[in-house]
Amino acid sequence: MTKRWLQLAIGIVCMVMVSSLQQSWTLFVEPIDARFQWGRAAIQADFAILVLAATMLVPFEGWFVDRFGPRPVALLGGVLVGASWGLNSIADSLPLFYLAAVLGGIGVGCIYGTCLGNALKWFPDRRGLAVGLTIAGFGIGPAFTVVPIHLTIQQSGYEAAFLWFGLGQGTVIVLLALMLAKPPSHGLAAAARVAHSERHHTPREVLRSPVFWLLFVMSLMITAVALVFTAYLATMALDFRIAEVPVSLLGITLPVVTFALTLDRITNGLGRPLCGWLSDHVGRHNAMLMAFTLSAVSVLAFAIWGKHPVMFVLLSGVMFFSWGGVASLFPATCTDYFGTSYATTNAGLLHTAKGFAALLVPLSETVVSATGSWHAVFIIAVGMSIVPAVMGIAVLRPLRTAQLKSAAMAK
Repeated sequence: MTKRWLQLAIGIVCMVMVSSLQQSWTLFVEPIDARFQWGRAAIQADFAILVLAATMLVPFEGWFVDRFGPRPVALLGGVLVGASWGLNSIADSLPLFYLAAVLGGIGVGCIYGTCLGNALKWFPDRRGLAVGLTIAGFGIGPAFTVVPIHLTIQQSGYEAAFLWFGLGQGTVIVLLALMLAKPPSHGLAAAARVAHSERHHTPREVLRSPVFWLLFVMSLMITAVALVFTAYLATMALDFRIAEVPVSLLGITLPVVTFALTLDRITNGLGRPLCGWLSDHVGRHNAMLMAFTLSAVSVLAFAIWGKHPVMFVLLSGVMFFSWGGVASLFPATCTDYFGTSYATTNAGLLHTAKGFAALLVPLSETVVSATGSWHAVFIIAVGMSIVPAVMGIAVLRPLRTAQLKSAAMAK
């Protein structure tokens, strides 16, 4: 029992180490544009490339984890993470930044898929909680690095921030990867409160399942909303002309952007294990309804009151809390439905929805340019939160019930 908690802790720390590649990117956009004047849309394409590379290859990385164990894949991930930000520190053209994004994305995917798969396999009795805690590292990690990265950029330039944080994160991952291990094939009992598949579906079988594709669409929609705000939150604050306005909460005073990014990472990280734990007790579908409804309500409130500095900080924290559930609910649900033998690969297939969602991120800039404000983006985001909330109860749950009945009749 002690060993599996050690494996969980290693996975959480590795997730913390790779989180800045995506979650802190918004801090680098304006400094890079100020130096090269390439335009925000061209620079934000780097973010989309990173997310695509981090998600689209996860099924293949997951196959290697299922076949050879977590250690070699995690070692490769650590090396690529360090190389990515090292290249960013010297890049002087968009192609070099895009190449670094590819390397970093592959590195993030290696770590994300490895640690996620380990949590799914080591904790069948607490799958939602274990996945939530692991993914919490990815969400809450930048809370520890946003301020240091921001200060390093201001004092030494974005190049120094890329170099030193990249080397540090990559080194820690490599050292921790050496301690990762496969779970035993027997002796870990599943929880009784959530229905689990007794069959271990192969990736080919999963791709033929309507249930999988429904999960995929739901994940794509809510993830697209989260990615847009992750990529453009600092830009929104600039457009609202409140980015550097000081905000004081709980005795802490920070500029709006710094405060919001720090609080967002904390709330997003907390939302992941909380939603996972809740889903272990009330069911995955009910937890989805709660989380995605909160997303719709908080985005709507942000659209109305977000131009006020304090409300910008508080409401962005609520939004990111609601999106924390995405990262824990979908992998746990996928493994509940399709079994553990191919859990890393199957969860990786579902994770590719994030890559397709990333393709929608640059379109936000186009919508803003065409309409002159963020209001249309906010309205779309509300709709893309409501739809999966309803689908989880009205469509996914009946399909799951039918799937369980079919499996019982086949015995």
